[in-house]
Amino acid sequence: MSAPALRPRPAPGLGFQAIGAEEEALVLDVLRRKEPFRYYGADPAKPPPMAALLEKEFREYIGMDYALAVTSGSAALEVAMAACGIGPGDEVIVTAWSWIACFTSIVRVGARPVLAEIDESFNLDPKEIARLATPRTRAVMVIHYQGVPAAMEPIELEAHRRGIFVIEDCAQSLGARYRGRHIGTWSDIATYSFQYNKVATAGEGGMIVTRDQRLYERAVRMSDLGNYRPVHAALAPSQEPAFAGGQFRMSELTAAVALAQLRKVDKIREHCRALQARIAPRLRGLKGLKLRPIADPEGDLGFEPYLLLDDPAKVAPFREKLDARNVNCGARTGTYPQYNRDYVKTGRAHTPAASPFRDFKEWPAPGYRAEDFPRTEDLTKRFIALPLGWLYTKEDADYVADSVLAVHREMFG
Repeated sequence: MSAPALRPRPAPGLGFQAIGAEEEALVLDVLRRKEPFRYYGADPAKPPPMAALLEKEFREYIGMDYALAVTSGSAALEVAMAACGIGPGDEVIVTAWSWIACFTSIVRVGARPVLAEIDESFNLDPKEIARLATPRTRAVMVIHYQGVPAAMEPIELEAHRRGIFVIEDCAQSLGARYRGRHIGTWSDIATYSFQYNKVATAGEGGMIVTRDQRLYERAVRMSDLGNYRPVHAALAPSQEPAFAGGQFRMSELTAAVALAQLRKVDKIREHCRALQARIAPRLRGLKGLKLRPIADPEGDLGFEPYLLLDDPAKVAPFREKLDARNVNCGARTGTYPQYNRDYVKTGRAHTPAASPFRDFKEWPAPGYRAEDFPRTEDLTKRFIALPLGWLYTKEDADYVADSVLAVHREMFG
């Protein structure tokens, strides 16, 4: 019997695959007005509208009082921590399995990242807060990993009962919900990204949301060289003294693309969830394999189901067999444990005096080595990611499930 015909490999990708006439129209509007800077243009009395409109629609979509557009998701994290007053001598709990900026943004404000274990959802294990919190802990950063919401209720309770800020990093998961509420609404302050690979993209760009007027004003000042301009004062009159800030202002061109993309998020979410719904039920109950557990299955985005194999030795051959069938899959998605990154191995900042690790007598110190994270090490060696995307069809989803089942029969009998 001849082998079944291979289905062509579908093109992966989320927001960037949905770019079209809507983005073009808004960008052309900015160009024709010749107003690419958000705070003033041809008429000094009438600020350009695009970034302000993006902020308005974003806060309405998420359900928060304040939103601030910035240059990137990484900038958003740095600005959010500055808004919370986090700096030298402070500690921030963050999962060892997280994107580069989660760690480096903490170092950039002078605080010390304290690495935590993940659970099988690949998000923060809420019990880690009690284990790692010290009198120096000022915040916990919660990463909603690849479209799956973290268990925010126990995390929020564990943090707030200790007086710790909760910062949600929603960069990978715009549109996800937890218990009916958008992620980003459970914390003191939250951040999002419009980078190329995100649910909605403008190439680069970020967003900060909060309900706290003080955090909002401080975030604005940090993002705009200490300024608090009329467009922001009209939303929330100034109550904070000025301080020296950075420069993380979003341009009108970036805002135009991000605005068009924001309006497509729910369609992208519905599409990916429908694809996942064709795949996941067929893969449950398989010997030696399970799907990543999700704290709120009704709230995840569905764009990247994970297979967790019992035996790490079977991960590479399983993935290779799927790849040979033209199934997009991977053992990594651009994320690696922080303790395996070069900037952690050296313990350096841009200058020795700025490193929060400078007082350690040995480096890597306990808490920054692979052997300190047995659960993270185990889980991240046993998974296969199955990315879905905007251009995937129902037939593509069925083929992914068929292929996983075929490879499973071949390897597990």
